[in-house]
Amino acid sequence: MIAPELGSAPLDIPPLARAAGTVALPGSKSISNRTLLLSALSTGATRVRGLLDADDVDRMLDALVALGVRIDRETAAREFIVHGTGGVFPVGHASLYLGNAGTAFRPLTAVLALARGHYELAGLPRMHERPIGDLVDALRALGADIRYLAQEGFPPLAVGPGPASVGAAPDRVTVRGDVSSQFLSALLMALPMLTARSEHGISVDIEGELVSKPYAGITIALMARFGVAVVRDDWRAFHVPPGARYLSPGTVDIEGDASSASYFLAAGAIGGGPVRVTGVGRDSVQGDVGFAAALAEIGAAIRYGDAWIEAAAGEALRGIVLDCTAIPDAAMTLAVVALFARGPTTLTGIASWRVKETDRIAAMATELAKLGAVVEAGADHITVHPPERFSAATIDTYDDHRMAMCFSLAAFGGVPIRINDPRCVRKTFPGYFDVFGSIVQPATPETGP
Repeated sequence: MIAPELGSAPLDIPPLARAAGTVALPGSKSISNRTLLLSALSTGATRVRGLLDADDVDRMLDALVALGVRIDRETAAREFIVHGTGGVFPVGHASLYLGNAGTAFRPLTAVLALARGHYELAGLPRMHERPIGDLVDALRALGADIRYLAQEGFPPLAVGPGPASVGAAPDRVTVRGDVSSQFLSALLMALPMLTARSEHGISVDIEGELVSKPYAGITIALMARFGVAVVRDDWRAFHVPPGARYLSPGTVDIEGDASSASYFLAAGAIGGGPVRVTGVGRDSVQGDVGFAAALAEIGAAIRYGDAWIEAAAGEALRGIVLDCTAIPDAAMTLAVVALFARGPTTLTGIASWRVKETDRIAAMATELAKLGAVVEAGADHITVHPPERFSAATIDTYDDHRMAMCFSLAAFGGVPIRINDPRCVRKTFPGYFDVFGSIVQPATPETGP
């Protein structure tokens, strides 16, 4: 354990010498919140096993309960039974607080905008800085009644009863794809509320290039699990067929979080290893498993199983140029791994970082520079020139869980690292620092950094 307890105080990580061990991953945030919402919209009860225990998922659970969805917790483990509403929420008037959970705010906006009640959705100040106008425009084109309660194009929102009749909804709707794939995912998950009673389906056309395609892939795979088969036309258009309605599959096991796996796999590559993560494997539906292939490309030794991935030191790590469009969250970990490579590393396709929990491109550039790196940042890329010698640093986390977890790896540079506001990891991985501490070995005069 690196620290006996996490509080509001900073967390000090000593210089680290080695990493080795096995980590059972917490459930995927993306899969957890999508599964909860689809379970609530379904006919029948769904047993959800392995649900992530974190703030973002708590916000979705709280919201669904406020909407009248019956959710029973079965055991001390993260196992729940969600009693589906068939797409009609029992509570028609509600004010929902969703923190900074984009995987709750965007889909609930779409679903409630096509429902029959009056709702308000709000969150933390940072959530109110994250754009939602493209999703709102698409929903209004479907007949939704949505009002901005503060700044145009941003939360908080008020929604009224959705389209009164299916016949009023168009056959096609367009949404921008180059800001966030969550807009597309939200639309797709909500559309069966219209198509269930229609004689025609509804197609969603993508304007521009769709970012984070694997996350849209997760949405489509889970919708199919709940009985709605989305037809995809090469990531340019998506069709929800007529008569589509959600039916409970009975039981859903939540896959381990591939984004969280990145920190431990990186520790294995930097700290010798082997480090094995369990809960995801070669056939994961999550795009961020591609992080392991990126590690292999820069020199790490990677092994795969059906439900595990393992990383260890291989060749000396080398700088590369990598398009990270498919692994936007895990790419943050690569930016820190770049500190340990020979030569510069350039990560492209990361424009979506700017509209996440913080402006991650700016935050990364600032914090990497504290460690001695030379960093060049642009609209959709970052280049990291590794330091000749690491500098001890105090890392600001910007209330961003991934900043805190990524920069724990910097302690392998042979210097102490202080993490400000370590509790921000509660968003997706409350026990991260304890788990990280269980696989790392502090440096000593004998072991060295």
